[in-house]
Amino acid sequence: MYVLRGGRVVDAAGIREADVAIADGEIVAVGDDVEGDADDVDGEIDAGGKVVAPGLIDAHVHVMMDGRPDVSTAVSESDYAASYRAAGNLQDAVEAGVTTVRDLGSRGTLALDAGEAVAAGDLDGARVLGCGRNVIMTGGHGNWFGREADGPAEVRKAAREQLKAGADVLKCMATGGVLTEGAVTGAPELTPEELAAFTDAAAPTDTPTAAHAHGEAGIKNAVEAGISSVEHGTFMDREAAEMMAERGTYWVPTASALRGIVDNGVEAGIPADAVAKAEDAADRFDDAWDHALDAGVPIAMGTDAGTPFNFFEEIPQELAYMVDYGLSPEAALEAATVNAADLLGIDDIGRIEEGYQADLVLLDADPTEDVEAWQEPEAVFAAGERMV
Repeated sequence: MYVLRGGRVVDAAGIREADVAIADGEIVAVGDDVEGDADDVDGEIDAGGKVVAPGLIDAHVHVMMDGRPDVSTAVSESDYAASYRAAGNLQDAVEAGVTTVRDLGSRGTLALDAGEAVAAGDLDGARVLGCGRNVIMTGGHGNWFGREADGPAEVRKAAREQLKAGADVLKCMATGGVLTEGAVTGAPELTPEELAAFTDAAAPTDTPTAAHAHGEAGIKNAVEAGISSVEHGTFMDREAAEMMAERGTYWVPTASALRGIVDNGVEAGIPADAVAKAEDAADRFDDAWDHALDAGVPIAMGTDAGTPFNFFEEIPQELAYMVDYGLSPEAALEAATVNAADLLGIDDIGRIEEGYQADLVLLDADPTEDVEAWQEPEAVFAAGERMV
């Protein structure tokens, strides 16, 4: 047992003075003057003047990617190289205070295998939930690492293949994207019938589903099909936002992905086609936020980490971006903890309560007052193991 003594606990329930005791990977007590038998307490950490917060949850990453300017150059690399990169990314994430990530597309079973390695204690890093391979139309966005499928029957089979491989979530491409040459960013790709088959495949196991969707039509198609979360949602209009709010469809905005491309540009080696599409998308992104906030769309934090200049060690910057776009620091905390946990379908992470996983970060300041506080954690615990 370890006891974090004398700190201020901050989570979606608010802020309070409390000690936090952790044992066997779980939070076993939260309250005043938490005590244990001397023989049971392995150590105390003085949290006086510090804030104890939940570990962050990133609902959209790609563990096989490393933030290089041109993601297409990873195509020719071996599975071994991708595996080493994934291990490094997961360690970078947890050292930044990100204790859980959801991989939404990597080659083969790479992310699923990495998740098993972390769970078994063979790899130090953030907990991983993965989708296996993205389900996409032939030649669609991300075709170089996705599972191409055409027609409802084939899409249903492709989704079932990912479930058979152990997927925790199913991911599809409802529209084109920025980083695939020739793809039209907002244009619908999978049809409404194909999307319906995709969610139908997930329904028997109650597996969450995610749809990459930039354009209004693709977003609406995904929502009508019953998708759990819209990823990016860059061109979201008012009608799409109201549909998402009414149905409880989560939005995972991934502001870091656009910023990484737009802020660095062609001069940094990013393909000109991708920069042009990202700049166009960025012009529409402000409106998407206005529509989402006005409609009350539920938001979960995700970064698309691994895309150009979007590094795993910088994931907490996403919370600052979300505040720039209009969320309060309190709402950003919720997006990166309880909302993301709800989206992922995990009921014992994201809060500091007895019985929850001991995913904790020790911060110098209250992140509900200073969103930048997330960016330099003094200590990180993942499932009770101290990582920093």
